[in-house]
Amino acid sequence: MTDTKSLADSQAIVRSYAGKSMPIEHQRTFVTPEMNFATRIVKAGAPVRPLTYGNRPLPDFPIAWNGATYDIYDYVSRNRVAGLLVMKDDEIRLEHYDLGIDAQTRWLSMSMAKSFSTTLIGAAIQDGHIRSVDEPLTTYLPDFIGTAFDGVTVKTLMQMTSGVRWSDDQTDANSERRHMLEMQIAQQSGAIMRYMAERPRAAAPGTQWCYSTGDTHVVGALIKAATGKWLSDYFSEKIWSRLGMEQDGAWWLEAPEGLEVAGSGFFATLRDYARFARFILDDGVIDGTRVLPEGWVREAGSAREIGGKRVDYGYMWWIVPGADGALDDGAFTARGIFGQLMYINPKQRVICVVLSARAKPASMINPAVADNAFFNALVGAVK
Repeated sequence: MTDTKSLADSQAIVRSYAGKSMPIEHQRTFVTPEMNFATRIVKAGAPVRPLTYGNRPLPDFPIAWNGATYDIYDYVSRNRVAGLLVMKDDEIRLEHYDLGIDAQTRWLSMSMAKSFSTTLIGAAIQDGHIRSVDEPLTTYLPDFIGTAFDGVTVKTLMQMTSGVRWSDDQTDANSERRHMLEMQIAQQSGAIMRYMAERPRAAAPGTQWCYSTGDTHVVGALIKAATGKWLSDYFSEKIWSRLGMEQDGAWWLEAPEGLEVAGSGFFATLRDYARFARFILDDGVIDGTRVLPEGWVREAGSAREIGGKRVDYGYMWWIVPGADGALDDGAFTARGIFGQLMYINPKQRVICVVLSARAKPASMINPAVADNAFFNALVGAVK
């Protein structure tokens, strides 16, 4: 199902990505799926599954960061947090809404969508549509034969070690990411994939990590090629319609009837993001049925050694070291550039979803209170 609204507000999204929006215009981007681009619905299914609310309030706790001490009120107010949900052992300990939104508001995930997209690669492997993460990408996307993607595997694509040259600097009007944004605004089907095929190689596949929304767009194309289904439809079929979500999701498209923008542009409510995080915490099992391969979540949320250095990035999930720098809890997050986060701690069984409208992209300015410092302090308070 496609919604082809007017694109008159296209420059608003450019200003938001550049960090040049006033708060009221900036926030509209996060709550209006159809404002900038055509969208496709990710259908929910009945019945809605209730969440469990505990009687124990979240304790006040200190957040140590950068030589100072903060609290949760600093984290919410200084970081322009609009929604915050904390779950421990399947029990919600905090659910808070701010900046005028409520439980029915669908909020833009930005790059959290990357983690949804790679999760669907796992589902496609479990279903037999993709043989393994070691398969060459060109097995499914033969148009990439002879391009910089020739020799890239499904795994190196998901790790963002394709070696294809890319800059994801949102504030640089000449970066590849901003060129991709202009193609999104133009809404021409296939334009982004043609652009990706033209990118030169910067490094051998698997040897260099480079954050790339372009690589994630290729993930979406891979899922479509392997399954024969749009990303949104496959997401609904395998996961969204089976988790008791309260609302349909919505996903930005490159063009009406085109591919989803797999690296960004997914909208859902705070509670439904938490339900998805719960699915990941359960190792990709729904009602006793395995949707993701056994061990997929652990692998997707694990750090890598690339070029002799540890890279805290998995299959488009960010790794969160503990306060002591160790990786004992196996914690990881989905992250979006303006403070959209979905934190999952398997060992302590803690989930935290954060929806924000920070003024600048994360690559340009640090948050007032660091997210990882908040998550580590939170885990210490509830475990």
